[in-house]
Amino acid sequence: MSAASAFSVEAQAVSKWYGSVVAVNDVSFGVEPGVTGILGPNGAGKTTLLNLMCGLVRPSSGAVRVLGEEVEGNTQLYRRLGVMPEHDALYSFMTGREFVRMAARLQDVRDESAVDRAIEAANLVDAQDRQTGTYSRGMRQRIRLAATLVHDPQVLLLDEPLNGTDPRQRVEFAGLVARLSAEGKTILISSHILEEVESLADRILLVVSGKLAASGNFHAIREKLDERPFKVRVAASKQREMASALVGLDCVLSVTLEGDGVETLTSNLAEFQRSVPQVAQRIGSRLYRVEPLDDSLESVFSYVVNQ
Repeated sequence: MSAASAFSVEAQAVSKWYGSVVAVNDVSFGVEPGVTGILGPNGAGKTTLLNLMCGLVRPSSGAVRVLGEEVEGNTQLYRRLGVMPEHDALYSFMTGREFVRMAARLQDVRDESAVDRAIEAANLVDAQDRQTGTYSRGMRQRIRLAATLVHDPQVLLLDEPLNGTDPRQRVEFAGLVARLSAEGKTILISSHILEEVESLADRILLVVSGKLAASGNFHAIREKLDERPFKVRVAASKQREMASALVGLDCVLSVTLEGDGVETLTSNLAEFQRSVPQVAQRIGSRLYRVEPLDDSLESVFSYVVNQ
Protein backbone atom coordinates (compact mmCIF):
# COMPACT_ATOMS: atom_id res chain seq x y z
CA MET A 1 0.00 0.00 0.00
CA SER A 2 1.16 3.51 -0.72
CA ALA A 3 2.73 5.17 2.29
CA ALA A 4 0.86 8.36 1.38
CA SER A 5 -2.54 6.84 2.14
CA ALA A 6 -3.95 4.91 5.09
CA PHE A 7 -6.82 3.67 2.93
CA SER A 8 -6.96 0.13 1.56
CA VAL A 9 -9.54 1.21 -1.02
CA GLU A 10 -9.89 4.76 -2.27
CA ALA A 11 -12.25 6.31 -4.82
CA GLN A 12 -11.57 9.81 -6.11
CA ALA A 13 -14.42 11.57 -7.94
CA VAL A 14 -15.40 8.30 -9.64
CA SER A 15 -18.21 8.21 -12.18
CA LYS A 16 -19.44 5.40 -14.40
CA TRP A 17 -22.04 5.78 -17.10
CA TYR A 18 -23.45 3.51 -19.77
CA GLY A 19 -24.67 5.71 -22.60
CA SER A 20 -27.17 8.07 -21.00
CA VAL A 21 -27.49 5.97 -17.84
CA VAL A 22 -25.36 7.16 -14.91
CA ALA A 23 -24.61 4.24 -12.57
CA VAL A 24 -22.14 6.05 -10.28
CA ASN A 25 -21.88 9.81 -10.09
CA ASP A 26 -18.81 11.63 -8.71
CA VAL A 27 -18.25 9.35 -5.70
CA SER A 28 -15.28 9.79 -3.37
CA PHE A 29 -14.44 7.78 -0.24
CA GLY A 30 -11.66 5.95 1.55
CA VAL A 31 -11.94 2.55 3.22
CA GLU A 32 -9.60 1.44 5.99
CA PRO A 33 -8.97 -2.13 7.19
CA GLY A 34 -11.98 -3.58 8.96
CA VAL A 35 -15.55 -4.15 7.83
CA THR A 36 -17.42 -1.62 5.71
CA GLY A 37 -21.01 -2.10 4.57
CA ILE A 38 -22.21 -0.71 1.23
CA LEU A 39 -25.95 -0.07 1.46
CA GLY A 40 -28.58 1.27 -0.88
CA PRO A 41 -31.75 0.30 -2.74
CA ASN A 42 -31.70 -1.87 -5.85
CA GLY A 43 -30.16 0.03 -8.74
CA ALA A 44 -28.35 2.46 -6.44
CA GLY A 45 -24.91 1.61 -7.84
CA LYS A 46 -23.56 -0.72 -5.15
CA THR A 47 -22.54 -3.52 -7.51
CA THR A 48 -21.04 -1.04 -9.97
CA LEU A 49 -18.87 0.34 -7.16
CA LEU A 50 -17.64 -3.15 -6.29
CA ASN A 51 -16.95 -3.87 -9.97
CA LEU A 52 -14.91 -0.67 -10.18
CA MET A 53 -12.90 -1.73 -7.13
CA CYS A 54 -12.04 -5.13 -8.55
CA GLY A 55 -11.32 -3.95 -12.10
CA LEU A 56 -14.29 -5.57 -13.83
CA VAL A 57 -15.35 -2.19 -15.21
CA ARG A 58 -13.37 0.91 -16.08
CA PRO A 59 -14.39 4.26 -14.55
CA SER A 60 -15.73 6.82 -17.03
CA SER A 61 -13.97 9.47 -14.97
CA GLY A 62 -12.06 9.62 -11.71
CA ALA A 63 -9.85 6.92 -10.23
CA VAL A 64 -10.02 3.89 -7.95
CA ARG A 65 -6.98 2.65 -6.06
CA VAL A 66 -6.74 -0.55 -4.04
CA LEU A 67 -3.82 -1.12 -1.69
CA GLY A 68 -2.28 2.02 -3.16
CA GLU A 69 -2.36 0.78 -6.78
CA GLU A 70 -4.46 1.39 -9.86
CA VAL A 71 -6.85 -1.51 -10.37
CA GLU A 72 -7.47 -1.96 -14.07
CA GLY A 73 -5.25 -4.57 -15.71
CA ASN A 74 -3.18 -5.03 -12.55
CA THR A 75 -2.90 -8.83 -12.44
CA GLN A 76 -0.60 -8.85 -9.43
CA LEU A 77 -3.12 -6.78 -7.48
CA TYR A 78 -5.91 -9.19 -8.45
CA ARG A 79 -4.13 -11.90 -6.50
CA ARG A 80 -4.57 -9.78 -3.36
CA LEU A 81 -8.32 -9.37 -3.91
CA GLY A 82 -11.10 -11.79 -3.06
CA VAL A 83 -14.30 -11.17 -5.01
CA MET A 84 -17.65 -12.85 -4.38
CA PRO A 85 -20.21 -11.58 -6.92
CA GLU A 86 -23.91 -11.47 -6.18
CA HIS A 87 -24.95 -13.97 -8.84
CA ASP A 88 -24.54 -17.67 -8.15
CA ALA A 89 -22.07 -19.23 -10.60
CA LEU A 90 -21.25 -22.83 -9.66
CA TYR A 91 -20.59 -25.93 -11.76
CA SER A 92 -23.21 -28.32 -10.42
CA PHE A 93 -21.20 -31.40 -11.49
CA MET A 94 -18.21 -30.36 -9.36
CA THR A 95 -17.87 -31.27 -5.71
CA GLY A 96 -17.43 -28.43 -3.27
CA ARG A 97 -13.78 -29.30 -2.85
CA GLU A 98 -13.18 -29.41 -6.60
CA PHE A 99 -14.73 -25.97 -6.95
CA VAL A 100 -12.56 -24.43 -4.23
CA ARG A 101 -9.47 -26.18 -5.63
CA MET A 102 -10.22 -24.72 -9.07
CA ALA A 103 -10.41 -21.23 -7.53
CA ALA A 104 -7.04 -21.86 -5.86
CA ARG A 105 -5.43 -22.96 -9.12
CA LEU A 106 -6.77 -19.85 -10.90
CA GLN A 107 -4.87 -17.82 -8.28
CA ASP A 108 -1.77 -20.00 -8.77
CA VAL A 109 -2.15 -21.54 -5.29
CA ARG A 110 -0.99 -25.17 -5.36
CA ASP A 111 -0.99 -25.86 -1.63
CA GLU A 112 -3.82 -28.28 -0.87
CA SER A 113 -3.84 -27.17 2.75
CA ALA A 114 -5.12 -23.76 1.55
CA VAL A 115 -8.18 -25.59 0.19
CA ASP A 116 -8.61 -27.31 3.55
CA ARG A 117 -8.46 -24.03 5.45
CA ALA A 118 -10.95 -22.27 3.19
CA ILE A 119 -13.48 -25.09 3.37
CA GLU A 120 -13.09 -25.30 7.13
CA ALA A 121 -13.57 -21.54 7.45
CA ALA A 122 -16.84 -21.86 5.53
CA ASN A 123 -17.87 -24.81 7.76
CA LEU A 124 -18.42 -27.19 4.85
CA VAL A 125 -15.96 -29.94 5.68
CA ASP A 126 -18.70 -32.59 5.93
CA ALA A 127 -20.21 -31.61 2.55
CA GLN A 128 -17.02 -30.92 0.58
CA ASP A 129 -17.19 -34.18 -1.41
CA ARG A 130 -20.80 -33.70 -2.50
CA GLN A 131 -21.64 -32.18 -5.87
CA THR A 132 -22.58 -28.52 -5.53
CA GLY A 133 -25.78 -29.26 -7.46
CA THR A 134 -27.06 -30.97 -4.30
CA TYR A 135 -26.28 -27.97 -2.06
CA SER A 136 -28.90 -25.73 -0.48
CA ARG A 137 -28.84 -22.00 -1.27
CA GLY A 138 -27.00 -21.28 1.98
CA MET A 139 -24.41 -24.00 1.31
CA ARG A 140 -23.85 -22.66 -2.19
CA GLN A 141 -23.14 -19.24 -0.72
CA ARG A 142 -20.67 -20.71 1.74
CA ILE A 143 -18.73 -22.73 -0.82
CA ARG A 144 -18.49 -19.60 -2.97
CA LEU A 145 -17.13 -17.78 0.08
CA ALA A 146 -14.56 -20.54 0.57
CA ALA A 147 -13.45 -20.08 -3.04
CA THR A 148 -13.13 -16.34 -2.41
CA LEU A 149 -10.91 -16.92 0.64
CA VAL A 150 -8.70 -19.73 -0.64
CA HIS A 151 -5.79 -17.52 -1.77
CA ASP A 152 -5.82 -15.50 1.50
CA PRO A 153 -6.64 -12.10 -0.07
CA GLN A 154 -5.96 -8.83 1.73
CA VAL A 155 -9.13 -7.14 0.45
CA LEU A 156 -12.51 -8.93 0.25
CA LEU A 157 -15.37 -7.60 -1.90
CA LEU A 158 -18.55 -9.48 -1.05
CA ASP A 159 -21.77 -8.71 -2.95
CA GLU A 160 -24.87 -9.88 -1.01
CA PRO A 161 -23.00 -12.73 0.74
CA LEU A 162 -25.84 -13.40 3.21
CA ASN A 163 -28.48 -14.22 0.60
CA GLY A 164 -30.04 -17.59 1.30
CA THR A 165 -28.29 -18.17 4.62
CA ASP A 166 -30.18 -19.19 7.72
CA PRO A 167 -29.77 -17.54 11.17
CA ARG A 168 -27.13 -20.03 12.33
CA GLN A 169 -25.11 -19.55 9.14
CA ARG A 170 -25.31 -15.78 9.58
CA VAL A 171 -23.89 -16.09 13.09
CA GLU A 172 -21.06 -18.23 11.72
CA PHE A 173 -20.47 -15.70 8.94
CA ALA A 174 -20.30 -12.88 11.48
CA GLY A 175 -17.69 -14.83 13.44
CA LEU A 176 -15.62 -15.45 10.31
CA VAL A 177 -15.80 -11.78 9.30
CA ALA A 178 -14.73 -10.72 12.80
CA ARG A 179 -11.71 -13.04 12.64
CA LEU A 180 -10.69 -11.76 9.21
CA SER A 181 -11.08 -8.17 10.37
CA ALA A 182 -8.91 -8.90 13.43
CA GLU A 183 -6.23 -10.16 11.05
CA GLY A 184 -6.13 -6.71 9.46
CA LYS A 185 -8.05 -7.50 6.30
CA THR A 186 -10.31 -5.02 4.53
CA ILE A 187 -13.83 -6.34 3.94
CA LEU A 188 -16.54 -4.58 1.96
CA ILE A 189 -20.00 -6.12 2.18
CA SER A 190 -22.87 -5.08 -0.05
CA SER A 191 -26.18 -6.17 1.44
CA HIS A 192 -29.83 -5.25 1.82
CA ILE A 193 -30.05 -7.17 5.12
CA LEU A 194 -29.70 -4.05 7.20
CA GLU A 195 -29.79 -5.55 10.67
CA GLU A 196 -26.97 -7.92 9.73
CA VAL A 197 -24.78 -5.14 8.36
CA GLU A 198 -25.50 -3.11 11.49
CA SER A 199 -23.95 -5.85 13.60
CA LEU A 200 -21.10 -6.63 11.17
CA ALA A 201 -19.80 -3.34 9.84
CA ASP A 202 -17.58 -0.79 11.54
CA ARG A 203 -18.54 1.75 8.91
CA ILE A 204 -21.17 2.16 6.21
CA LEU A 205 -21.40 3.81 2.82
CA LEU A 206 -24.98 4.75 1.88
CA VAL A 207 -25.40 4.90 -1.89
CA VAL A 208 -28.52 6.46 -3.40
CA SER A 209 -29.08 6.99 -7.13
CA GLY A 210 -25.40 6.52 -7.87
CA LYS A 211 -24.26 9.08 -5.31
CA LEU A 212 -22.71 8.68 -1.87
CA ALA A 213 -25.48 9.95 0.43
CA ALA A 214 -23.63 9.41 3.71
CA SER A 215 -20.69 7.54 5.21
CA GLY A 216 -19.41 6.64 8.66
CA ASN A 217 -20.74 4.92 11.75
CA PHE A 218 -24.51 4.56 11.46
CA HIS A 219 -25.16 6.13 14.88
CA ALA A 220 -22.98 9.10 13.93
CA ILE A 221 -24.87 9.49 10.67
CA ARG A 222 -28.17 9.44 12.51
CA GLU A 223 -26.94 12.14 14.88
CA LYS A 224 -26.05 14.35 11.92
CA LEU A 225 -29.57 14.10 10.56
CA ASP A 226 -30.84 16.36 13.30
CA GLU A 227 -33.38 18.03 11.04
CA ARG A 228 -35.50 14.92 11.53
CA PRO A 229 -36.66 14.39 15.14
CA PHE A 230 -36.01 11.20 17.03
CA LYS A 231 -39.01 9.02 17.80
CA VAL A 232 -38.92 7.65 21.36
CA ARG A 233 -41.35 5.41 23.21
CA VAL A 234 -41.75 5.88 26.96
CA ALA A 235 -43.36 3.05 28.92
CA ALA A 236 -44.51 4.14 32.38
CA SER A 237 -47.41 4.11 34.80
CA LYS A 238 -49.75 7.12 34.81
CA GLN A 239 -49.49 7.39 31.05
CA ARG A 240 -51.77 10.40 30.63
CA GLU A 241 -50.01 12.35 33.35
CA MET A 242 -46.65 11.39 31.82
CA ALA A 243 -47.80 12.52 28.37
CA SER A 244 -48.98 15.87 29.75
CA ALA A 245 -45.70 16.42 31.59
CA LEU A 246 -43.57 15.50 28.59
CA VAL A 247 -45.36 18.03 26.40
CA GLY A 248 -43.90 20.75 28.62
CA LEU A 249 -40.28 19.85 27.81
CA ASP A 250 -38.53 22.22 25.41
CA CYS A 251 -37.00 19.33 23.48
CA VAL A 252 -40.36 17.60 22.86
CA LEU A 253 -42.15 18.38 19.60
CA SER A 254 -45.18 16.07 19.94
CA VAL A 255 -46.65 13.40 22.19
CA THR A 256 -49.02 10.56 21.29
CA LEU A 257 -50.58 7.89 23.48
CA GLU A 258 -49.99 4.54 21.75
CA GLY A 259 -51.16 1.34 23.44
CA ASP A 260 -49.13 0.80 26.58
CA GLY A 261 -46.69 3.65 25.94
CA VAL A 262 -46.22 7.29 25.11
CA GLU A 263 -44.61 8.00 21.75
CA THR A 264 -42.75 11.28 21.49
CA LEU A 265 -40.85 13.22 18.86
CA THR A 266 -37.83 14.97 20.29
CA SER A 267 -35.28 17.31 18.74
CA ASN A 268 -32.61 16.35 21.28
CA LEU A 269 -32.41 12.70 22.28
CA ALA A 270 -29.75 13.13 24.95
CA GLU A 271 -31.63 15.94 26.69
CA PHE A 272 -34.88 13.98 26.48
CA GLN A 273 -33.33 10.87 28.03
CA ARG A 274 -31.94 12.94 30.90
CA SER A 275 -35.28 14.66 31.51
CA VAL A 276 -37.67 11.70 31.44
CA PRO A 277 -36.59 10.17 34.81
CA GLN A 278 -36.90 13.60 36.43
CA VAL A 279 -40.41 14.01 35.00
CA ALA A 280 -41.42 10.54 36.19
CA GLN A 281 -40.12 11.23 39.70
CA ARG A 282 -41.92 14.58 39.87
CA ILE A 283 -45.35 13.16 38.97
CA GLY A 284 -44.92 9.89 40.89
CA SER A 285 -44.89 7.68 37.79
CA ARG A 286 -43.05 4.37 37.64
CA LEU A 287 -40.76 4.39 34.61
CA TYR A 288 -40.38 1.06 32.83
CA ARG A 289 -38.26 1.92 29.80
CA VAL A 290 -37.24 4.69 27.39
CA GLU A 291 -36.77 3.20 23.94
CA PRO A 292 -35.60 5.09 20.81
CA LEU A 293 -37.66 3.69 17.95
CA ASP A 294 -35.52 4.84 15.06
CA ASP A 295 -31.92 4.72 16.27
CA SER A 296 -31.17 1.88 13.87
CA LEU A 297 -29.54 1.43 10.51
CA GLU A 298 -32.92 0.74 8.92
CA SER A 299 -34.32 4.11 9.95
CA VAL A 300 -31.17 5.92 8.80
CA PHE A 301 -31.28 4.11 5.48
CA SER A 302 -34.98 4.80 4.92
CA TYR A 303 -34.59 8.45 5.83
CA VAL A 304 -31.65 9.04 3.48
CA VAL A 305 -33.22 7.11 0.60
CA ASN A 306 -36.47 9.09 0.85
CA GLN A 307 -34.85 12.51 0.78
